[in-house]
Amino acid sequence: MAETTSRILALLNLLQTHRQWRGGELADRLGVTERTLRRDIERLRELGYQVDATRGVAGGYRLEAGSQLPPLLLTDEEAVTLAIALRVAATGGLADAENTTLTALAKLEQVLPSALRRRVNALSSVQPQRPGEGGPVSRRPGPDPISHDLIGQLALACRDRERIRFHYVAADGTESDRLVEPQNLVPTPRTWFLVCWDVQRQAWRTFRVDRMSKLFATRVSFPERMLPAADAAQFVRQAHSSLRRRVTAGVHFSIGVEELKERFDGYADDAVAGPGGPTTSSVWPIRADTAAQLLSWLAWIPDDLDYRIDAEPEVLSALRAEGRRIVKASAANSPLSVGRG
Repeated sequence: MAETTSRILALLNLLQTHRQWRGGELADRLGVTERTLRRDIERLRELGYQVDATRGVAGGYRLEAGSQLPPLLLTDEEAVTLAIALRVAATGGLADAENTTLTALAKLEQVLPSALRRRVNALSSVQPQRPGEGGPVSRRPGPDPISHDLIGQLALACRDRERIRFHYVAADGTESDRLVEPQNLVPTPRTWFLVCWDVQRQAWRTFRVDRMSKLFATRVSFPERMLPAADAAQFVRQAHSSLRRRVTAGVHFSIGVEELKERFDGYADDAVAGPGGPTTSSVWPIRADTAAQLLSWLAWIPDDLDYRIDAEPEVLSALRAEGRRIVKASAANSPLSVGRG
């Protein structure tokens, strides 16, 4: 009995690691006959796991979500809590454990019934406020919120090496429909990137997840490809290093680096210690395509934070010119100037 139980658990683990297995391959992995494999599949079905079997050359066994949660020794409340915790950990970019978190999330998403999935989506959309948030502190306009369900679907596609289609809106507003082979998800302080092979362009690409929509799983698998980098995170860094902004300024603050990062909630992760030391001063390098865009980034710095700008003379001159233009425009449209002849 112990041997049978261990074998069934091993079978379940194999079914959770790939989208579909051929019967002969599963039997070889477990060291049993295909007849014994069929009996073990039936035992899993009796336990509540939805295992679909298809015939033919491309046939095999596939673990699907059922109408009830399989016996994972979890209550519905525990399953919902676990799914939310995994999603928060994944979207929060847990250090040194992104792949492990996504793998666990993919396994749970695969068997989570739709009723519980709706509860998870509803609860995940309510983000608790961190200590010190709220009040007068302003924040830079960030990307659109990312659907936690989308993260789960992408995690499954990466795990199963399954081609996907999606609609994408580029930074300049260009819209396109893409067919890709997903490799991995990479978190950054502001958003997520999907690293993948673009089938139509025959090249490696990165896509911001917050700009993706209308995801469609094709159920077409693809062979593993060698990424032209040590890992997916390095590939994202390399891909975006060539996109450095043309205008750069160093913003100096009279508060320490850690305090600055806390005030800006992850947006100032590239800040460094200033001349006074890491606890008393900090410098935050910001980049933009134009001086006008740079000015818009400066505008949301909270009023209670004094700062000075260190940049090339032409950049400072352009900033002053943009500032004067805004002052003139606001004065021309102020209530005091309306109706004057």
